[in-house]
Amino acid sequence: MTEFAVRIANRPGQLAELAQRLAEAGLNIEALTTYVSGGDIVVRLMVDDDDTARRVLTEIDVPFEEQKVLATVIPNEPGALAAMTRRLASAGVNIEAMYLLHSSGEGLHFALAVDDHDRARDHIAL
Repeated sequence: MTEFAVRIANRPGQLAELAQRLAEAGLNIEALTTYVSGGDIVVRLMVDDDDTARRVLTEIDVPFEEQKVLATVIPNEPGALAAMTRRLASAGVNIEAMYLLHSSGEGLHFALAVDDHDRARDHIAL
């Protein structure tokens, strides 16, 4: 999975315009978060087609960065998130963004953007 971090103006309708352009390209948003930073809105999102997302963002001239994210499933029980994040911290891995994608009978499905994918892979699972 790839996370796209997009900066848009902090004005009414800007997120709606971005969402509309992605929809027109047939993209499905799988995860999204927004927050204000330096007067802009930062939109962090994951979609079902990275190549199309790159094309759309480039066409509409929206600045963006992208990075690969890791997917993991943890038990849906008290302390599971603390244990996973502690393992990563103990390994020196910094979490840059984390998304709860959904929950299922299998557990909680997360996507994580981290500063060291190789090290994180070795410490993310129980």
